[in-house]
Amino acid sequence: MKRTNTAKWVESRRRWQINVQKDGIRKTFVSSKPGRTGQAEANRKADRWLDDGIENTKIKVKQASEQYIESLKLSTSKSHWIKYECFFSNHINPYIGTVRIENITEQHLQSVIDRAYGKGLAKKSLMNLCGCLVSFVKYCRRNKLTSLLPEGLTIPREAKVCEKHILQPKDLKTLFSETETVFRGKVIQDPLIYAYRFHVLTGLRPGELAGLKWSDIKDGNVYLRRSINILGETTTGKNQNAQRNFALNIFTSAILAEQKKQLAELEINSEYVFCDKWGDPIKSANYCKRWSAYRDYHNMPSVTPYELRHTFVSAVKSLPEGYLKRLVGHSKDMDTYGVYSHEMDGDMSETAALVQGIFSQILAG
Repeated sequence: MKRTNTAKWVESRRRWQINVQKDGIRKTFVSSKPGRTGQAEANRKADRWLDDGIENTKIKVKQASEQYIESLKLSTSKSHWIKYECFFSNHINPYIGTVRIENITEQHLQSVIDRAYGKGLAKKSLMNLCGCLVSFVKYCRRNKLTSLLPEGLTIPREAKVCEKHILQPKDLKTLFSETETVFRGKVIQDPLIYAYRFHVLTGLRPGELAGLKWSDIKDGNVYLRRSINILGETTTGKNQNAQRNFALNIFTSAILAEQKKQLAELEINSEYVFCDKWGDPIKSANYCKRWSAYRDYHNMPSVTPYELRHTFVSAVKSLPEGYLKRLVGHSKDMDTYGVYSHEMDGDMSETAALVQGIFSQILAG
């Protein structure tokens, strides 16, 4: 809808003012800036409302971000909105928090990314920050605060990629032959040894390992249906492909049998496969602490629990891509075969046999 009038100077109020109407609704837009700059600003506000329905042009980024985070609390997990809240607190609001939403440009957003890069944020964190900015602007568009479409945001090419560490074959042999660890200065049998072994043999995410229940294991198959995040929240998993199935092999079956035997000996009755002494699912922080103690006691590389997943993928990288991506539950945009092919009878058993063969070779040396 095109405007046919222009802002006029109202001497009594010392401001430019323009009245426009759309769909029977009348609006007044003003600017207190002197000269033609103020007239242009008032006209621009009117045009944005006529074209895109943009309202509340005085709201600033910080205020809008607080409203955005509140909306996330209603629709996303705590781990997600806390991460975005940290982005606003540490990287966005300190730089552009006082800027009105109507004045935000794509360059403002790009500058936020560039400044975060200058502070040393890694590439993955910068990508998450970029996603936060795009999602925030989308929220503002839905609420008629802006018409901005930030399509050209980029991550600096030189952004550092965090180096990943994996267990090498000699470390895997140690993992599958040594059970001792250190706890409070004493050498003990590690109660989580079977969790480590199952973790590296399946490539599960740490949260998926924590959420695994005995009821999820049926007829030689594992059915992943939940994940427990670092905040202790039970979710359906990272993405739509996180809920998946895979067949057990001789190694994973034996480990589950040993874990069940160990729980019985310790008189722990739990619905969770890998649990603490009270039968509750293992907490992320405790699992990381216990794995680090075992790892360091045996002079292994500084591999994190999540990098046990990287170890699995590195070990079985000779698998057909379609099999591998289904096993680790990658999203559709990462799964080339997933879009064009469907699971056939026998695929899970064949995948299990291939994984078993790979680890047989590694552990046999």
